[in-house]
Amino acid sequence: MSIMRSTLIALSKNRALQDLIVRIPISRKMARRFVPGETLADAIAVVKQLNSQGILASLDHLGENVAGEAEAVAAADEYLVALDALNAAGAECNVSVKLTQMGLDLGDDFCLANVSRIVARAAELGNFVRVDMEGSPYTERTIGIYRRLRATYGNAGLVIQAYLHRSQGDVEALIADGMGHFRLCKGAYDEPETIAYRERSRVTQALNELARTCLSPEGRAQGAYAAIASHDTEVINFVRAYAYQHDIPPAAYEFQMLYGIRRELQTDLVQRGHRMRVYVPYGTHWYPYFMRRLAERPANLLFFLRALVGN
Repeated sequence: MSIMRSTLIALSKNRALQDLIVRIPISRKMARRFVPGETLADAIAVVKQLNSQGILASLDHLGENVAGEAEAVAAADEYLVALDALNAAGAECNVSVKLTQMGLDLGDDFCLANVSRIVARAAELGNFVRVDMEGSPYTERTIGIYRRLRATYGNAGLVIQAYLHRSQGDVEALIADGMGHFRLCKGAYDEPETIAYRERSRVTQALNELARTCLSPEGRAQGAYAAIASHDTEVINFVRAYAYQHDIPPAAYEFQMLYGIRRELQTDLVQRGHRMRVYVPYGTHWYPYFMRRLAERPANLLFFLRALVGN
């Protein structure tokens, strides 16, 4: 991982810098590339536009690491409102939640009860909830809460980060237990080499291996479903080739990408008959998410710095 990326990820946690950046008008304008708006109405308008292009969506109300129970409950309440609004709009869109926003720092039982309200309402509406994966200090607890959710509800899935050494074992164990509904991504946090692959080629290899595990005859026989969340052409081509070689229908997996990134590729995959889902974040707590997007591509950072200088 480059020094620049590590620095930007560290800065994503800096509250003082956050207070400064969010007040700069050009920052808010730049963030709109990756975050379509601060209100639910903004987000649903984008979801409907994506749907009109044959693209599915996953809605994320931005926020993480809440400080108290009232804030966590309010965050879950926002998701309940969002689920009802998506249903009323006839949107083809599920929701993604971060457990630290649901109160994970306040205790596992509290967090489980809070997020269960969202999953239960989604089940009533025939919708689906994706549990996001955060930094490695939360990995084991996130998987534990996901397991407890799946013991009651079938409409929940989990994000797996390929760069963690443990991920292959986690995927195999969850598939064996009939809980193998995954979004597979490379990983967006700065993790030490003792627990994570840091070379780009090795991370790509790990993601391809996870996709193959899910798409294998054995994996699919146990109900595995893979959403491959990558903008990397190498990964996408690997999955497409594997699916073709093993006669796997497009409905057996999907591709996922972030809002504002590689839009032409998203359209191309849909035109080729693939399922495509775009992650649509919204809300006022956009700073950490925005900084992680800058960290992923130096070109994004240079564009942002030029805009600041010219402002």
